[in-house]
Amino acid sequence: MSQSIFKDKTLMITGGTGSFGNAVLNRFLDTDIGEIRVFSRDEKKQDDMRHEFQAKMPEVSGKIKFYIGDVRNIQSVKSAMYGMDYIFHAAALKQVPSCEFFPMEAVETNVIGTDNVLTAAIDEGVKRVICLSTDKAAYPINAMGTSKAMMEKVIVAKSRVVSPEKTKICCTRYGNVMCSRGSVIPLWIDQIKAGNPITITDPNMTRFIMSLEEAVDLVLFAFEKGVSGDILVQKADASTIGDLAKAVTEIFAPQGHEIRTIGIRHGEKMYETLLTTEEGAKAIDLGDFYRVPSDKRDLNYDKYFNVGDTKENVIGEFSSNKTKILNVEQIKARLMELPYVREQLENWDK
Repeated sequence: MSQSIFKDKTLMITGGTGSFGNAVLNRFLDTDIGEIRVFSRDEKKQDDMRHEFQAKMPEVSGKIKFYIGDVRNIQSVKSAMYGMDYIFHAAALKQVPSCEFFPMEAVETNVIGTDNVLTAAIDEGVKRVICLSTDKAAYPINAMGTSKAMMEKVIVAKSRVVSPEKTKICCTRYGNVMCSRGSVIPLWIDQIKAGNPITITDPNMTRFIMSLEEAVDLVLFAFEKGVSGDILVQKADASTIGDLAKAVTEIFAPQGHEIRTIGIRHGEKMYETLLTTEEGAKAIDLGDFYRVPSDKRDLNYDKYFNVGDTKENVIGEFSSNKTKILNVEQIKARLMELPYVREQLENWDK
């Protein structure tokens, strides 16, 4: 997309010290964007990010402004939002096991925190807000996915009460981002480096895979093309966990390495879904993406109980066992495109 829409504008990234925030900074910092505000609650990560970008992009690092705050506290969100043009809302609790044990923490951050961000954005007249969701929100079986599903409901509901000319609100939904913080590939690389077996849950489990660059592309597509209330989904490829592990070992331990199956963890599925059957009935195929428009009906119960929808489901469910499944060589090619993997290889023997 054209970067001119960001010329001299101010962009805020909630949860901005995470992998997505770093990818956005790398993409935008040397453009003509006016300012990028990194909003998060971790001062150590902010300090590390500040020093990192001062070192690698000194001419433009002054465009980054850091704000300590928590999306759970609406006042801290509002305090950082003055003069804001656009928001990428990435702050979330994302780890499935921790959300299983502390579900109310997931609700506080993922549901109430999102409501706080959107309420503040509408009050402050922010022009566009793009929220980041996950495939685990479709047919959720765990606390993280359930909280993200509720987050999506909050996003769609908020889009109904504000004019899109004032504040456009969209949601993106995507699968596993390779080499993002807390993801499995860096863990496996560390296990190989330490001489320990790679641990996998179930070799037949399938997961969508995409790069951080593709995640940013999806958010920018929603930013430019989405209609307020939309959920935008990227048509991602998938991999079995077994083949993904083989690809990592063949890159980092070509002499061979033990892969140990440890069993499925709390709240995990054998496959993930990016587009439910029900959403497929109304989704619009946009080539590389699906657009799920929001239900614009008001709360008129007569419509809900007496008027159905006879439209035939055209697209259907889009899940990680019904998309293109990459083989080991294809996965290796994808992995070698990732800066993290290349950096790890370059420093492997140092």
